[in-house]
Amino acid sequence: MALPPPPALSTPRLNLMRLTIMRGITWTGFLLVVIFGIEVMGFQLNVLSVMATILFMAAFNVVTWWRLGLTRPVSDLEYTLHLIIDLLGLTCVFFQTGGATNPAVTYLLVPITIAAATLPWWHSITTALFAILGYTLLMYFYVPLPQLEQHFFNLPFSLHIVGMWLNFILCAALMTYFIYKMARALRLRDHSLAQTREASLRNEQILAVASQAALTAHELGTPLSTIAVLLNEMRSDITDPLVQEDLDMIRCQVDTCKQHLRTLAASAERKASSIETQDAPLWVGNVIERWLVMRPDVEYDFEVRGRRSAQIDVDITLGQAVMNLLNNAADASPDQIKITLDWNEHTVTLDIRDYGPGIPMDIADKLGETFVTSRSKGMGIGLFLTHATINRFGGSVKLYNQDGGGTLTEVTLPRAGTLS
Repeated sequence: MALPPPPALSTPRLNLMRLTIMRGITWTGFLLVVIFGIEVMGFQLNVLSVMATILFMAAFNVVTWWRLGLTRPVSDLEYTLHLIIDLLGLTCVFFQTGGATNPAVTYLLVPITIAAATLPWWHSITTALFAILGYTLLMYFYVPLPQLEQHFFNLPFSLHIVGMWLNFILCAALMTYFIYKMARALRLRDHSLAQTREASLRNEQILAVASQAALTAHELGTPLSTIAVLLNEMRSDITDPLVQEDLDMIRCQVDTCKQHLRTLAASAERKASSIETQDAPLWVGNVIERWLVMRPDVEYDFEVRGRRSAQIDVDITLGQAVMNLLNNAADASPDQIKITLDWNEHTVTLDIRDYGPGIPMDIADKLGETFVTSRSKGMGIGLFLTHATINRFGGSVKLYNQDGGGTLTEVTLPRAGTLS
């Protein structure tokens, strides 16, 4: 029987893990200070009670670490209970070691700060109230520790001052590192949620465009058939070879449109496009050949720089996305296009270099994200769908203005087997 996958390291789980590590560091430090105070400074403590509290918190930390291995998610309430237990443990040990006069009593602020940085408002208030209650009780109920007023060896400072200094260093180090990590995890989570919402909105736009495209494809079938019939009749009535050549070119374009419509209809009948693994140079070469059927007038240069071979996952929509980028380059500079294919250990890169006017800077950052186009007659839908398709394969599209004029379109795709 296969073992279940390990639990995902969500933000609350990561925060609880960091709290567990912080708790281990804190109580280890308290243990060392207690041992030093008893053995070196001669503190008169109720050793049994102090050690019982420290051992309880150590056992609780072990149980927490075991709990992190479970698949059950960490809730805000559970995280708050952990902070409250930390406050109770701190209050107990401070009760045995001077109460509010203990120089480390301000460590009660650390759980409050953690709660404020990682938890909702009401959970933070609850944590703060427990800390305030504990500090208030320690002002009236505690076991005095007069040794705190004696000097620390030959220094002009009392143990109380030295303890406050050590406590400040501990609090500053823990709060700076761990709370930064926790807050950063929250920022990353918010960024991920924002990207998810963005992707959801983009998918809704794609679905709307796809629905409209299906209706348009259905409606285009009849006029294309009519155009094909009229072209055949005109071909038979006209004897001028030059005109016949133009009519043949038009008929070829009509057949290409009809073929695209049939492909679209066939893809719509399937639940999803079949993804297959192909050799990258061979696949790109086939895409260029299909593209030349529509753009026979384009002058281009295709160079493969990678050595050996590279495999990529492809389907029909990915080929259409690359053809759309090639069309954009052909519209910009039909007389000169440079296509370069290269790859490394993880990615395959396809560069499409045109020598046209380039991209206006005011819309460069928006291309592919919304229906924005750099052409006066364009609608921006093609580049938007191209970005969405390539992103679906784990790739990216970047456009750069070149110093010598024109635009470099960089398509990056993962090599087959590199995505988890």
